Amino acid sequence: MRSVGAVGLAIAMSMSMVVAGCSSSGDQAAESTPSSSATSPSPSPAVSSPPPALPPFVDHVAWVQTSVGPSLQVFPTPSGRRAPTTDADAAWSEVVADARAQHTDAYTAGMRAQFDCHWQYARVFAPDKTSWNLEPDRPVVTPQQMFAANCNPGGPEE
Repeated sequence: MRSVGAVGLAIAMSMSMVVAGCSSSGDQAAESTPSSSATSPSPSPAVSSPPPALPPFVDHVAWVQTSVGPSLQVFPTPSGRRAPTTDADAAWSEVVADARAQHTDAYTAGMRAQFDCHWQYARVFAPDKTSWNLEPDRPVVTPQQMFAANCNPGGPEE
């Protein structure tokens, strides 16, 4: 039974190569036909790439009171939404500086971990989320627990 299966597989593979060989010669003929029309240029759509992600990465931050307690809302810039993950430290520095300018402190280990989670995952899974909300009362957890909690460990998202 095993040898029949192997023989059948070998026959099927041979047949697919024959069929592929037949279709590729037809494809070559089809490909050579458009080359005769290559003398008349066809307009190609302009492809624009987004500008490079440069600072500032954070537009502003704002403290608000929510059902889970105080929350620092971080509003990323368009550049911050597409910056590489390697720019997380620079973006976090902007968060801390903006919070200090408001005479508040955002620098806690739990808030930094929440920010890192948003920086790595929320930009991908929720790219249109207006703000990333960081709460000082949330527990410090492992990165896996943080991700499993959608960046909001220890309770519901406000």
